[in-house]
Amino acid sequence: MDFSSISRRRLLQGSAALTLGTAFGARPAAAADTTIGFIYVGSRDDYGYNQAHAQGAAALKKIAGLKVIEEEKVPETDAVEKTMESMINLDGATLLFPTSFGYYSPHVLKVASKYPKQHFEHCGGLWSDKDPKNAGSYFGYIDEAQYISGIVAGYTSKSGKLGFVAAKPIPQVLRNINAFTLGARLANPKATTQVIFTGDWSMPVKEAEATGSLIDQGIDVLTCHVDGPKTMVENAARRGAMVCGYHVNQSPLAPKAYLTGAEWNWEALYPKFIKMIASGAGIPNFYRGGLKEEIVKVSAYGPAVGEQARKHADDVKAKFMATGLSIFKGPLLDNKGKTVIAAGTERPQQDPELEKMDYLVEGVVGATS
Repeated sequence: MDFSSISRRRLLQGSAALTLGTAFGARPAAAADTTIGFIYVGSRDDYGYNQAHAQGAAALKKIAGLKVIEEEKVPETDAVEKTMESMINLDGATLLFPTSFGYYSPHVLKVASKYPKQHFEHCGGLWSDKDPKNAGSYFGYIDEAQYISGIVAGYTSKSGKLGFVAAKPIPQVLRNINAFTLGARLANPKATTQVIFTGDWSMPVKEAEATGSLIDQGIDVLTCHVDGPKTMVENAARRGAMVCGYHVNQSPLAPKAYLTGAEWNWEALYPKFIKMIASGAGIPNFYRGGLKEEIVKVSAYGPAVGEQARKHADDVKAKFMATGLSIFKGPLLDNKGKTVIAAGTERPQQDPELEKMDYLVEGVVGATS
């Protein structure tokens, strides 16, 4: 796409004609021929969360008329405010992607209020109509891909014991753990998922210890929700366990042990955002989607995945891609025996109640606190 014919001044000024109304309001379109800043909390080659975003940034570098700048290893403190201000004042960035969950409040909110002509797109789905209109958030229903990974894991596990190395018990993480477990129990109703929380997004030593501890308990298939799955994947494969990946495709790290994985598809979404801007529509303040919207995807199956598992997983994926599918529906119990979704009730992926998830479903071994 060539933006050379687009008026920089017209896009920079923004007007009511160049907005896309949403349920939460609208924002002026940002400049297409401009500098875009990406900020990562870790290394952009971490085989995980940050690499997934960096792959999306790389897709934008291929578009004529865009300049992409990046800063990695920026902590979730006022350091990110300084990085954003530097990108704005020194590099001339008018569109910023502060990608880490903890960047949003108060940091993105504070800088967005200070620089109303700049636009801030935060990954995490945290924007509300009380926030600045030049800020917005996007996220994906990656629990759909975790659900499919769970199906594959359930068929592949010989012990029926699965493991999950997780960072923090926030709703997005719990949603992934629960979806993975519910998928596994489609394949094996007696399957269980033992979860260990490390306490933070990047704790390689604790992640290695958790992986070893899970395998010592007889668990033979593991997955995770941490920033860098590399530690879990390599350690599990070394111990002879199978793995399902997260964030990006980790099969190069463990070709024989890798079953499948839940991946972000930012390479597709970020160019789509630029097309929205170039069309004059702008990006909605709150943007979500799953497999059907190409925000998330499923890793290719590894050699250890059997035909029955492939067929079942493919059938479920087809339903997500077609009419959609509710992962969370009643009757559903938590792992303490309490009904969390009543019989006859379904929670579609867009249901805001899922954003408040504070429980682990039946079949998960572990606690949120």
